Amino acid sequence: MSIGGVYAGWGQIVTIVIMAVALGMDAFSLGVGIGMKGIRLLHVLQLSLLIAFFHVLMPLLGLFTGSYVGHLLGQVTTFAAGGLLVLLGGHMIFNSFRPGEVRRNPVDHRSLWGMLLISLSVSIDSFSVGVSLGMFVNSIALTVLAFGACGGLMSITGLLLGRRVSRGLGDYGEALGGGILLAFGLLFIF
Repeated sequence: MSIGGVYAGWGQIVTIVIMAVALGMDAFSLGVGIGMKGIRLLHVLQLSLLIAFFHVLMPLLGLFTGSYVGHLLGQVTTFAAGGLLVLLGGHMIFNSFRPGEVRRNPVDHRSLWGMLLISLSVSIDSFSVGVSLGMFVNSIALTVLAFGACGGLMSITGLLLGRRVSRGLGDYGEALGGGILLAFGLLFIF
């Protein structure tokens, strides 16, 4: 393996980790909102494990879809991947500044159904990023494990911090995550 190949491999790992953290910001933001309303430690653990699971499942499905689309589109894949990330990042930034409690916690986080809906809702954008990464990423296992670990850890952090800090922290975290995805999307395009 050449030196350039080693650097390219590390560059891909750094990109995956940064994207995983950016996507985890959504779980962090929601966790702060839920934590502000009060949550038992057992529910923190259950909800965080479900979010971690969906942060593995959704990008895995996206990676397979992106790989298939990548074979169909050929050279256009980089622009398509960048466009998806720009749209997702812009959407996250826009949502972070939308007022209202409905965005924060529309379902009861204590029920199994509520936990499943919350977990799926914060993980759905992982599918889109998985599609983008599936067009060029080599290590599927590393990608989904990084997404799952970041999603789970950031949701635990958000839930626990939400019990102690102001609501604005969650909004800024989601905006930061959206900005990171937007920047990567623009890097892919240009």
